[in-house]
Amino acid sequence: MIITPDVILLPCTVKNGVKHFELVAEPVRREILPGVFINALGYNGCLPGPTILVYPGDCVNIRVVNRLSEGTSVHWHGLDIPNRMDGVPEIEPSPLIEPNHYFDYRFKVTNPPGTHMYHSHYDAVTQEMSGLSGGFIIVDPKSTQFDRDYFIMLHEFHLIGLEPGVVKKGIFDINPRAHDFNFFTMNGRCFPFTTPLHVKQNERVRIRLGNVGMSAHPIHLHGHQFRVRAADGNTIPKQNRLKRNTILVAPGETYDIEFKTNNPGIWPFHCHIPHHMSNNLTKPAGGMFTTVVYQEED
Repeated sequence: MIITPDVILLPCTVKNGVKHFELVAEPVRREILPGVFINALGYNGCLPGPTILVYPGDCVNIRVVNRLSEGTSVHWHGLDIPNRMDGVPEIEPSPLIEPNHYFDYRFKVTNPPGTHMYHSHYDAVTQEMSGLSGGFIIVDPKSTQFDRDYFIMLHEFHLIGLEPGVVKKGIFDINPRAHDFNFFTMNGRCFPFTTPLHVKQNERVRIRLGNVGMSAHPIHLHGHQFRVRAADGNTIPKQNRLKRNTILVAPGETYDIEFKTNNPGIWPFHCHIPHHMSNNLTKPAGGMFTTVVYQEED
């Protein structure tokens, strides 16, 4: 089962062999730290949006309802689909979804199993950087090789009205056009508000990472070496899988990493850029940071 900490899975209904999903683009208020809320954009009340799970060969209908104050679209990042369904209305025949309207994206999943994303591709400076994104995962129905399978979306925000070195409770607007980000998130939360990744001894674990933001993030795992299993939804042949403990996830990239749980403890899993490991340059640790936590055997 794929686990998306702090994010829901998008439900679907099946009609005449087609899987029907509904995404609602709308303003959301997200609690990134206890008592610290941001006014952002998301899907179905979530930031990031709910994770979509499909299988190779699925026929899908994804209805995108626009409850924003301007037009929007959805791009299915990394998927090989018809041009009209790709979601870039300024360039392609994809339609712009006006406020209070919807569009049905219809396509067959032709990619093999892998980790992908979806995000707005209209006024991307504002919409994408305000949180309009989510995970799109093509599941291998025959795979039983992982005991845990996690997905984490990386993002960053500039909260308005906070001087560097200050974190206080309240509701904050964000500046999606800023470059001096002061809060860095995993699945929409900052440490210590992120949810730990729970494991047990001698398990095989996969962590899927996605980045639709502005910054590249060198994600580092303590106490273990991992193999890089896939890049941008494409499985890497076994003989070419690098063994590492840090991987740079650039904007627009996804990576799947896998490791064996052979070193019990509580282990940091975080971006290694120092500013990204803080909440607005405060201490102690914060930001794009979580932990891998070994649980006792039943």
